[in-house]
Amino acid sequence: MVIKTLNILCLLLILISCKNNQEAGPDDNVEKQSQEITELDISKLKYIDYALDAKTEDTIKDWQAYYQLQDVIINIKKGDLSFFNNNEEEVKILLSKLRENIPQQISSPSVLARILVLETKILKLESLSNLATTSKEELLITIKEFLVACSNINFQMNKKIEFDGRDIEKP
Repeated sequence: MVIKTLNILCLLLILISCKNNQEAGPDDNVEKQSQEITELDISKLKYIDYALDAKTEDTIKDWQAYYQLQDVIINIKKGDLSFFNNNEEEVKILLSKLRENIPQQISSPSVLARILVLETKILKLESLSNLATTSKEELLITIKEFLVACSNINFQMNKKIEFDGRDIEKP
């Protein structure tokens, strides 16, 4: 009698544990689906986004690499990270053109330092976006760092043009 009771309890325990495993499956799928970055996720990021002054825009109007970078930024703000997907050569070309073709009027150590920081953030974003093990939160933090670096370049270029435009009289 005792053996029959133990057998029934073991059978019930097996059935209950199998049911729990089946319930865990759909949760995993929901988690995988939520890994994708959307425009709404990026719009929730809090950072200061500096725009270019009209004088700065006139100064850099021939700097094509900067405008290519702006296109990448617009796509990232839409949640499209396709520029970084297995596109290492294109990223390297963009970074080299960004450094090499900087207009003389805005070329200063502070702007060059911000470009170096931007290069680091682009490479970090590229590597994390290509990894399957990257969490959504980690990717969002890296996107925020990238957007802040881009905003800081705009701020530094504005400051450089503003400072050069000052006419300070010496006594």
